[in-house]
Amino acid sequence: MATSDSYDHRFDEDVPSGSTTGCPDCGGRVRTNSIETVCEDCGLILHEEPIDHGPEWRSFEDDRTNPERTGAPLTPTRHDRGISTEIGRKTDGKGNDLSGSKRRQLGRFRREHSRARFRSKSERNLAHGLSEVSRIVSALDASDVIDDQACDLFRSAQGEDLFHGRSIEAMAAGSVYAACRCNRLPWTFDEVSAVSRVNKERVENAYRALNRELGLPTVPPSPQQYVPRLASELGVSEDVRRMADRLTKQAEERGIANGPNPAGVAAGCLYHAVQKSGADLTQQEIAEVAGVSPATLRQRWREIKGC
Repeated sequence: MATSDSYDHRFDEDVPSGSTTGCPDCGGRVRTNSIETVCEDCGLILHEEPIDHGPEWRSFEDDRTNPERTGAPLTPTRHDRGISTEIGRKTDGKGNDLSGSKRRQLGRFRREHSRARFRSKSERNLAHGLSEVSRIVSALDASDVIDDQACDLFRSAQGEDLFHGRSIEAMAAGSVYAACRCNRLPWTFDEVSAVSRVNKERVENAYRALNRELGLPTVPPSPQQYVPRLASELGVSEDVRRMADRLTKQAEERGIANGPNPAGVAAGCLYHAVQKSGADLTQQEIAEVAGVSPATLRQRWREIKGC
């Protein structure tokens, strides 16, 4: 019959292990394997069955059920990252109708939960600002990526104390415009301020503060980015859109687009494409959709026509 020492040595050879020294009881040599930490001299077990930090379930590719219970992912669009509790109203977790007394009790719970939801005034302002950001993004019909990035910018602006002298609504609109600029989306100050609760000047002021203090990776918008939206709103054909797209590329290559309003350059290219195709669109109609004056459109059109 093998001794305990020989068993321990055979066990250590089967399982890769690391070694430490210093038994607190006898001062002997201590070895650690994947199961336990034990002294080789006296057999004292120091640690046994370490905590397994992995999931308590197994997932198979052909399994139709997902036993994962990690909850919804964190989201920057909520002041608490989306980990708060929501109290129901008329039904329980199984869809059964609640009694009148239970509904009244849940109503009291919701009231107290709403009062204790924010720990400070800054959290309340953050929640209001993030909801305003999401409202503006929804009104612009932008993507969820813009919503997440704009909420992160708003949160960073609050952390940098950029709200002094500026309203929450202005910083929310400025965050949305900044997220659009960082993603090279052709939204203008006029379009963002039209769906916000502040005027254009306050949106511009908030954006400049964000860009200056946070060092945003914004780049000048390209006239080519405006062409698809202008063509869609004006209802021109696909051939006209492609021709205007080629004209904007030529304008950028020849330096015509350096300096002027990119929306005006895109409007001039689109008008030139409309003239070549024989479509019935006036300078006034294209200028109104592009948000520029007819004089700006004509000037850009003459430059594009002469190149």
